Amino acid sequence: MTNGANFNDIQRRMDGAVAAFKSDLASLRTGRASANLLDPITVSAYGTTMPIAQVATVSVPEPRMISVSVWDKQMVGAVDRAIRESNLGFNPIMDGTTLRIPLPELNEQRRKELVKKAHEYAENARVAARHVRRDGMDHLKKAEKDGDISEDDHRKQSERVQKMTDDTISTIDSLLAGKEAEIMHV
Repeated sequence: MTNGANFNDIQRRMDGAVAAFKSDLASLRTGRASANLLDPITVSAYGTTMPIAQVATVSVPEPRMISVSVWDKQMVGAVDRAIRESNLGFNPIMDGTTLRIPLPELNEQRRKELVKKAHEYAENARVAARHVRRDGMDHLKKAEKDGDISEDDHRKQSERVQKMTDDTISTIDSLLAGKEAEIMHV
């Protein structure tokens, strides 16, 4: 087993898929305000697009309110436009260089849309884990073909890569189930 799969790299990449999924889930709204809700929003600023966190400070002064303090007063309109066009259902109120975003109660339809979005994020994370598995399996096939590992080693290492993939996907599924319960909780 000298030249088999690099299991540390495979695990690191699968952990990266889970971390990206957790970040995506954090941006989904539940019953309470969170500064992470605005993470997916990008603003057209200074000739480029950048995350909202690079042009403003996002805070949560109250459980149902998000406050966005824009640093450059010329950017307030662009930030307001980006939030409105983000398709997150937010309607900011301008107050000088600060945008206040009240969060209304989630209705049943909006909760179902958020659950659907969470399922999309989960599927993207599963696909990323499967890509990592495919890369690992391709590496093993090549190593066996080149004579670096035996057929038995190839089978054992393939099973290990598959187990890592199964564990990653079950982690994604459990995170999804938790978020879905959190979103649907009234």
